[in-house]
Amino acid sequence: MGFKKRRKSSRYRGSQTAKRGAKERTRHSGNRGGYGMAGTGKKADQKKTLVLNLYGNDYFGKNKVLRKPVRTKLDSINLRDIMLRLASLKGKDSSVNLKGYKILGEGELKTKLLIKASAASKSAIEKVKKAGGEIIFIKTE
Repeated sequence: MGFKKRRKSSRYRGSQTAKRGAKERTRHSGNRGGYGMAGTGKKADQKKTLVLNLYGNDYFGKNKVLRKPVRTKLDSINLRDIMLRLASLKGKDSSVNLKGYKILGEGELKTKLLIKASAASKSAIEKVKKAGGEIIFIKTE
C-alpha cells in the first residue's frame, strides 16, 4: 500500500514567501502592479488578461492610428527649374503636367504656361498669372 502524494501547493502554505523568492522582493504593492485597476493601461502588461476577460477590447479606447489622416508627401519644384526643363516637361499644347508636385515661386516665368500640379504657393500662383498663364490643381490619391 502506497502513500498519497501531497500537492506541491500545500507545501508552501504558511511560508513567508510561498515560492516567490526573497521576502523583500514581494513585500510591497509594486510586485502586484498596484491596487485595483492600476496597471491596466493600453500598453501595460500586468493585468491585461483580467481586463480583456472582464471588459473586452472596448476598455482601451479607440486606436489613434486609425483616426489620423494620411497625407501624401509632395515633391517640390521651383518656377526656375520649370523654365530650365521646359523642353522636356512641355506637352503638345503649352501645358506642363506636374502631378505629385508643389510649385514654389522661386525664379521668374517668362512664357505663358498652363501648369497642372497638385499644389502651389501663393507667390508661384501670382507669378504664373503675371506671365499670363494658369495653374490647375490635380488631386493626388
